[in-house]
Amino acid sequence: MFEWTDKKVLVTGAGGFIGSHLAERLAERCARVRAMVHYHALGARGWLDRSPWAEKMEVVAGDVRDREMVEEIVSGIEVVFHLAALIAIPYSYRAPMSYVGTNVEGTLNLLNAARRSGVKLVVHTSTSEVYGTARYVPIDEQHPLQAQSPYAATKIAADKLTESFFLSYGLPATVVRPFNTYGPRQTARAVIPAIISQALTSGEVRLGNLDPTRDFNYVADTVEGFIKAAECPQAIGQVINLGTGREVSVRQLVGMVQELLKKDLAVITEEARARPEGSEVERLLASNRKAVQMIGWSPEYSLEQGLRLTIDWMKDHLDYYRADHYAV
Repeated sequence: MFEWTDKKVLVTGAGGFIGSHLAERLAERCARVRAMVHYHALGARGWLDRSPWAEKMEVVAGDVRDREMVEEIVSGIEVVFHLAALIAIPYSYRAPMSYVGTNVEGTLNLLNAARRSGVKLVVHTSTSEVYGTARYVPIDEQHPLQAQSPYAATKIAADKLTESFFLSYGLPATVVRPFNTYGPRQTARAVIPAIISQALTSGEVRLGNLDPTRDFNYVADTVEGFIKAAECPQAIGQVINLGTGREVSVRQLVGMVQELLKKDLAVITEEARARPEGSEVERLLASNRKAVQMIGWSPEYSLEQGLRLTIDWMKDHLDYYRADHYAV
């Protein structure tokens, strides 16, 4: 059985939504967690500033674009979970070079440092956005890749760099590809917190396209998928989808939130919130067969359960959200 106690683990992007949950879970498992957060002039550590587990971690500020800094941070580490990335799709239309710098060059820096330091495993974070609109469903790991946004293009590049370091240099690496993750701490740039934050503060919900469908993972399930992938030697060199196999449209999500809140909501579509023509990923639905069979992972939370937990958390943390503002 895999033992995390005293394992020297690095989580990049540890101040973010998924990264903070993962770093906490690893600390709970008694790993020696080095949590890399993005440098902030005020010394902020992202969500780890609000985490009771942060004192059990070595929190270091840095930037994956800085090669020398990454080399230093990776030194002495056994397992790397690489989550640091720019992820907001709308902003990638405005600043694509920023995404190349962080997502591509940053990943290359991390892989080079891991190779030189003799890291035993890199778990790299992908995204279902690399598939583009589904050509067939459910989407398995052999589905063609199609970049429908600059963000997706940089994630495809990062995934392929990880694959190349495994094939070219023998760097032990696994690519975990979560479908849409949601839950406490997610910002309103994502659709579920955007809907909930508006629903909690007004009778209107302003959205872009209501018809695209997604496969939503509750964050605790996604974190468990990362950990199970790291624990499985057979997953090295593999890409593994994390998804529920359930497809829900944005329109249906609004209905579910209405029902949970017992509140009627007026839905207003705004052109500014819609993706450019050709860029919208219309359909995502995961096959999780490989995750079930190879790493023993399957989701524990239904969408209804996860939405209830997310709503309850957001009710207590509405001061983190500007519901009347479109978060790019």
